[in-house]
Amino acid sequence: MDLSDYRFTESHEWVQVREGLAYVGITDHAQEQITDITAVELPAEGKTVKAGDEIALVDSVKSTFSIFAPVGGKIVQVNESVVEDPSIVNTSPYGEGWLVAIEMSDPSEIDALMDESEYEELIAEEE
Repeated sequence: MDLSDYRFTESHEWVQVREGLAYVGITDHAQEQITDITAVELPAEGKTVKAGDEIALVDSVKSTFSIFAPVGGKIVQVNESVVEDPSIVNTSPYGEGWLVAIEMSDPSEIDALMDESEYEELIAEEE
């Protein structure tokens, strides 16, 4: 999969800007570590967040994991599909498994995030 237009955080979230909105999810590496996702809790639309704020909780057979905002702004969409069927996050982490869309207050925050090769290096260091 081509992830060249995605950016990544050290806590394994991804962000992709589409039509001016920052779509956020967890990486394939993160969903493999979390294993079978059993529930997803998302914030209310309209909530304002700063980069680094907790924006979602993901439950698995292992534990509960906090998901953090890679960028700040207003949450304008939440993916109800993953609330109804959390396994979508496991099967399509970069596609149908997105969690929220954020209207960014400062689009330049994207520049501080890792690109695909930097993220691959981070994973290699962790393993």
